Amino acid sequence: MPKWRSSWYFGTIAPLFVVIAAMTVLVSYSPTLYRMFCAATGLAGTTQRATVAPAPSGAATDSREITVQFDANVGNGLDWDFRPSQGSVKVKLGVATRVTFVAHNRSNKTLVGRAVYNVTPYQAGPFFYKIQCFCFTNEKLGPGETAVMPVLFFIDKAYATDPTARLFDELTLSYTFYPKNDLTPEAIRQARDLATGSKLEDAAIHQNGKQAFDNDAPRR
Repeated sequence: MPKWRSSWYFGTIAPLFVVIAAMTVLVSYSPTLYRMFCAATGLAGTTQRATVAPAPSGAATDSREITVQFDANVGNGLDWDFRPSQGSVKVKLGVATRVTFVAHNRSNKTLVGRAVYNVTPYQAGPFFYKIQCFCFTNEKLGPGETAVMPVLFFIDKAYATDPTARLFDELTLSYTFYPKNDLTPEAIRQARDLATGSKLEDAAIHQNGKQAFDNDAPRR
């Protein structure tokens, strides 16, 4: 290769290939990176995870109450009914609260879904902690099966001092179940049994109490 072509190749073409390769990697991983960023910052209303509820401090509980409304949706292709058991609840900051959602498989076959979620207004996301919910793994319901699913959450007391979040007295926790199609029989078998798993989790919440409940770490 002539010297001028060699210089042109290494000075122009080679760096171009490096840039294209870097862009390809970035595009491939951008959904994962975006989810990680949202989870860390609360961006787009992404809620936070907690393993235990805040321990009682012995001080007087903040008298301010926040109204949390609930929204449930089902993506196209998943033949389920899905709804909150209650339209809304009033909660005190730092106090764990249990609510439930109900899902029903209307079809004559086992279906697997996975829930995504967020909180609006988005400024509340960094302060909204879920200790237990059904949104961290694939969930399956058998034909005609119904599940009553507990959600245990609290709003951090720091909510009251954040200059933006404290302006809101009403929040909405929204879930959407999407179908997990084209799963292998083994993947369907390994999906969590939503009805049975929810009963066990709710029993643990009632037995251990809201303050002491420690959720299932491997489901992260």
